[in-house]
Amino acid sequence: MSEFLVKTIKKINPGWKSEGYICLDDLNSIRKQYIKELLSIEKGELSSLEEDILKSIKEQQLVSKNINKEFKEKLTFGNKLSDNLARFGGSWRFIILFAIVLFIWILINSLILLKRPFDPYPFILLNLILSCLAALQAPVIMMSQNRQEAKDRLRSEHDYRVDTKAELEIQQLHEKMDHLLMKQWQRLLEIQEIQIDLMDQLANRASNGQKTNNRNS
Repeated sequence: MSEFLVKTIKKINPGWKSEGYICLDDLNSIRKQYIKELLSIEKGELSSLEEDILKSIKEQQLVSKNINKEFKEKLTFGNKLSDNLARFGGSWRFIILFAIVLFIWILINSLILLKRPFDPYPFILLNLILSCLAALQAPVIMMSQNRQEAKDRLRSEHDYRVDTKAELEIQQLHEKMDHLLMKQWQRLLEIQEIQIDLMDQLANRASNGQKTNNRNS
């Protein structure tokens, strides 16, 4: 008799000993009861696993968040102004507007105000204005680039936290599934042993019946 059946019988009848006897009907009844208990335990563990997953989803705080919104909330007025200037300075609108201003400036000082131009050739005042514009535009662009690098670092850290959390949760779920599958496999082996015992029992019955028929004949 299988060890787990012996434990089940002792659980029902503590006074019973493994060296004792048990009738066939009671043994089959205990087998049925044991299989029912195995199936109910397996069903309960599946439901408890589902509850654990739902509980972890409800209780654990989400790590993912909107980096752009969080970064914009920390920007000062000067930061926003420099970003807008850098964005405008790197657009086609600025290039077209700048070319129009240069053309009008040269046109006024070369043709319209030919006798008394306020900035005659070689346009020293225009060169001074362009130099000042370039000197101011360079640090504005550098400040915008530094903020973009800080934003990229923040996004990289956020992606790392999200990936790490997802990896840990997947690993935890795999461990639970492995544990559950191991228990299911063990119970399947126990049920298979019970089936083998029943098949042996039926085979013995058939053999005894055949012997009895041979004797009678």
